[in-house]
Amino acid sequence: MAKTVLDFEKPLDDLEKKFQEMLALSETVELSKELAALREQIEVLTRETYQHLTRWQRVQLARHPDRPYTLDYLQALAPDFIELHGDRGVRDDPAVVGGFGTLAGIGSVMWIGHQKGRDTKQNVFRNFGMPNPEGYRKALRLMKLAEKFGKPIVTLLDTPGAYPGIEAEERGQAEAIARNLFEMAKLEVPIVVVIIGEGASGGALGIGLGDRILMLENAWYSVISPESCSSILWRSWNFKEQASEALKLTAPDLLASGVIDRILPEPVGGAHRAPADMFETLREILVQELTTLRNEWVIETSSALARRAEKFSSMGMWNDGLPATPPAIPRIITTGESTSFHAAPQV
Repeated sequence: MAKTVLDFEKPLDDLEKKFQEMLALSETVELSKELAALREQIEVLTRETYQHLTRWQRVQLARHPDRPYTLDYLQALAPDFIELHGDRGVRDDPAVVGGFGTLAGIGSVMWIGHQKGRDTKQNVFRNFGMPNPEGYRKALRLMKLAEKFGKPIVTLLDTPGAYPGIEAEERGQAEAIARNLFEMAKLEVPIVVVIIGEGASGGALGIGLGDRILMLENAWYSVISPESCSSILWRSWNFKEQASEALKLTAPDLLASGVIDRILPEPVGGAHRAPADMFETLREILVQELTTLRNEWVIETSSALARRAEKFSSMGMWNDGLPATPPAIPRIITTGESTSFHAAPQV
């Protein structure tokens, strides 16, 4: 499979190709000094490239086709994972996967996540990671199952959004997402949410309400994608970079605003550069978070539920929109054939 190189990675890729060419040539020519100098140059450029990423560049990394998906994490973190299918109403939605699996140090966990495909055939099967209503209803069924047996829930978010097709709307897309939010707020087991890639709109939030919200360093999470935001504000997708900056959709932005609780560091260049390291990082942090939450829930369930509700209730800022002094209300006075407008006395 050909290596995918993003636009901003091309200078680094060119140097790496040059290094490989020189390395092959070094079998016949002495190039040790040149190779050492070029290796140092690559290391410097790598640091410079990935330490100062723009928001749009992080969006590109979150969409990288080689990035680990939900089933990749499950294979590494819970090798005994058993997938459970169907919403018991319409059908099974392959865009959402879920089931029980053992996390070392914690025990049995209910895992639920969005799943994309690696090639065209898989993406068609997985609907490009865009769930239908039955996907959210399957997720809720599995969450209720976890609650029944007292097992913690971990959800992995990675979707460009809920499927916007007519048939999805006919089957109650908005109701399914709203129902999940309503029910997840009341589930009497710990819930940890991890944003591993794309977290777009209600499609992500439909399985994204929990006690702890974790986010990978190069993931993004927003009410709308940069392209869609650009098309609404500028009537063109050409302003996606500006939209990304305005949306403040990266992990540092969301940590500062209190939307997420913790950033998970990725290997230099993204999770796809060293997936084994990313798996181990997530494993360690999940054990920490679930251990803490389990202790909190053992003490008192009602307090844990109240903290979950307060967490989401306290997000954002608002005002009632009323001016300090009510404006004058015009009233119409008709005298004979003339009509005049006067400001009514303020109350």
